[in-house]
Amino acid sequence: MKSILAHLVAGNDLSEDQSRAAFEIVLKGDADDSQIAALLALIQRNGIRTPTLTGAARMMREHATMVSARNDLGPIVDTCGTGGAQKTFNISTCAAVVAASCGDPQTIRVAKHGNRSRTGRGSAEILEKLGVNLDASAETQARCLDEVGICFSFAIRHHPAAKHAAGPRAALGFPTIFNLLGPLTNPVGAKRQMLGVFDKQYVEPMAEALLALGAERAMVLHSNDGLDELTTTDITYIAHVENGAVRTEVFNPAPLGLPKPSIEDLRARDLEDAAALFTSILSGEPGAPRDIVVLNAAATLVVAGVAATIAEGVVTAQNAIDSGESMRTLAALCEQSHQA
Repeated sequence: MKSILAHLVAGNDLSEDQSRAAFEIVLKGDADDSQIAALLALIQRNGIRTPTLTGAARMMREHATMVSARNDLGPIVDTCGTGGAQKTFNISTCAAVVAASCGDPQTIRVAKHGNRSRTGRGSAEILEKLGVNLDASAETQARCLDEVGICFSFAIRHHPAAKHAAGPRAALGFPTIFNLLGPLTNPVGAKRQMLGVFDKQYVEPMAEALLALGAERAMVLHSNDGLDELTTTDITYIAHVENGAVRTEVFNPAPLGLPKPSIEDLRARDLEDAAALFTSILSGEPGAPRDIVVLNAAATLVVAGVAATIAEGVVTAQNAIDSGESMRTLAALCEQSHQA
């Protein structure tokens, strides 16, 4: 570790192999807190590049507790973001349920990877509030994915080795590379992703890392209003991973005809309010929260190959909500996640 730290102090970036080596030391518990804090701070100072992300993510994957899903069903997609952006309600989590309800496990499966949030309203908290079992075993998660079309993988259960960095991360008090690694380490091995980031500077490096890690199709995005979602209030910067390459786009939602809200229309006061919004959307209540969920579900359908365009996906997502299928999917996930 000392030679790696010296390399970083000199202002150099880590190669993929150097990053793998550094994070192997961290995840095995062979680095002390001061070395871990120095590693994270120096990487942050020098700038997080694609090789560093890729090497660290490969090592995180090697230490993860994986979920074995069937390989003869539909493509698996994740809607996990980095967090750390402006706080709204749980858009990507709700969009995951809606997207999963737009077909069956033969056509689309959503492996929602997530964690608790510093605000107390992350994907784990909201799904637990709605009745999903956060402690479901890997086998139960696989059954939910293969039979219901969606599962929730609670990050803290799947990445136990990350505990070695918990103290230094908390002591530093600013985002580090670990905030970016979670979405790159889906426990089911999803090869398709809708991945929101908290800062525009990470859109392309994260897309390049996903490509290097074997992603088949992905959208990495950050919105001009500060959200790590595809937004209805402004433009969104997107890096597409497709056909073995990365291309960028500035997406404007206006042609879709969805009303333009203010960011305040998308906020939840607390966990109870967020849960009420979640269920009202799945119950068909119109408004800005539903529109932004529909938009993100539509993009997820494009990434999964279920819809050819976002406009087509919007119609499919709206129909799934209005038919009651989205609410039925949530109910089925809740029930199956509690079955041993």
